[in-house]
Amino acid sequence: MTNFTSSHALFKVFSDYGMDRLFLVPGESYLGLLDALVDFPAIDVVTCRHEGGAGYMAVADGRLTRRPGLALVSRGPGASNAAIAVHTAQQDAVPMILVIGQIAARDLRREAFQEIDYQKMFGSIAKWVFECTGPEQIAQAAFKAIRMATSGVPGPVVLVLPEDIQQQTVPVPTFKQHPHVFGLPAPDTMAKIVEQLKAAQRPVVIAGGCFDCPGGREALAAFVHHWQLPTMVSFRRHDIFANDDALFVGDLGLSNPAAQMATLQTSDFILALGTRLGDITTQNYQFPAYGQAPQTLLHCYPDSRVVSWDTVADYPLVCDPVGLVKALTQDPAPTVSAARVSWLGTLREHSQSWAAWPSRQAKQGVNFTEVVRALEAHSSLDTTICLDAGTFAAPVYRHFTFKTGQRLMAPLAGAMGYGTPAAVACALREPSRTTVCIVGDGGFLMTGNEMILAVERKLPIIFIVSNNASYGSIRLHQERGYPGRVSGTSLFNPDFHDMARSFGMASARITHKDDIDGVIQAAFKAKAPILIEVNTSLDAMLPQV
Repeated sequence: MTNFTSSHALFKVFSDYGMDRLFLVPGESYLGLLDALVDFPAIDVVTCRHEGGAGYMAVADGRLTRRPGLALVSRGPGASNAAIAVHTAQQDAVPMILVIGQIAARDLRREAFQEIDYQKMFGSIAKWVFECTGPEQIAQAAFKAIRMATSGVPGPVVLVLPEDIQQQTVPVPTFKQHPHVFGLPAPDTMAKIVEQLKAAQRPVVIAGGCFDCPGGREALAAFVHHWQLPTMVSFRRHDIFANDDALFVGDLGLSNPAAQMATLQTSDFILALGTRLGDITTQNYQFPAYGQAPQTLLHCYPDSRVVSWDTVADYPLVCDPVGLVKALTQDPAPTVSAARVSWLGTLREHSQSWAAWPSRQAKQGVNFTEVVRALEAHSSLDTTICLDAGTFAAPVYRHFTFKTGQRLMAPLAGAMGYGTPAAVACALREPSRTTVCIVGDGGFLMTGNEMILAVERKLPIIFIVSNNASYGSIRLHQERGYPGRVSGTSLFNPDFHDMARSFGMASARITHKDDIDGVIQAAFKAKAPILIEVNTSLDAMLPQV
């Protein structure tokens, strides 16, 4: 390159940290950045069709790599479209950097064309929002953005770059990021925890997203087996711990049965490891209870703001959960009491009863639970399931047994439109794995256009669209709260089968239960992008009358 500019400095900082892919919708407010990208061929530029799709891809990529997912959008409308991804990254605790091209610095705060004050817009959901006003600030801001996005609770950062400071000559940055170093509790605290583990008759582990890292799952499994601890996973973290493990006792989600929760309330030692203990995981702050739990509570998370946030922990540990469980696994294995064996058996019975496949028949169309059942039967251990938001996902959360090696990519934020972009990002990042996208007819028409990348990049993604001509999740709530009074939830859909073919993709339909197994098997063998439209029964998911 003949002229090293402030835009080059931005991408050098990102590249030096290992950020090798970005997702964008181009805009005239960051032409300088687009020009500099030509000189960084090692950065894969993924051109998307909507800023929401680009943002979701960055969120999924950040979750997979543990490095900030990177999205570039233009000012005003572009930034507004990308806002949903910033919210998702914040809710999901995923490192992400959104770079927004801004109006010229000389025109800031004059209400110029498409101007937005992004500190006001994103200040409550982004970990840090910074608007550069001079070219010399860009590299420094990029360096800090990485640190902010990855430290403590990972999350989104927004960098705002005015269009008139992107092409000035600046010095080559020499910053170097260092990995965060976590300590462990003091020896006397560790000794007390060990004694508590030995004494507990009814312990339970709640494992969260901090174990979604290299070696994290293995460390968790070794720890709970060493101490023989019944283990649950937090909201939508099903792939953290093998669901077919003898110590797995379920997940804490949106609709845990009352009998299970009543049993869990009799526990005597809760180990909340790597989870923020949000409202859904805690069943609306009931387990552990808000304020002061009746059980002894150990809460371990690498951010002091999170630990004891809603419930005071008896062991408030601000440290790396993976390092903690590794240290605790070094102690001699205890003798497991008969009481703890009985406790495990009771929790397993609750979990297995809840997860058992149902036998409800559909009056019309296909019960989507049967499709999920076939997916479980034919999925290999290198399968990644990317879920959008909707009722079609419920049987995955409740019944699909995630085994070691299988991955779940689902938005904790409950954001519709996540599934298709996430599947593209996963297939790009891990092309040797099998990627399955499950999405409803509502969410698919939000970001389904991004599946053109699967055709362009030859990504063998299996897209499964549940078509029940309804915003099913809201319809379900309507029928429960206002039976028979349907408003605003019915959909008029295109022919998804033909739509896929127009994208240059193979497609298939499932209209009867007997079609399911053959279509799913053929899709796994195809090794090319394919869309499966399922004529899904609405009555099978609505309340029975």
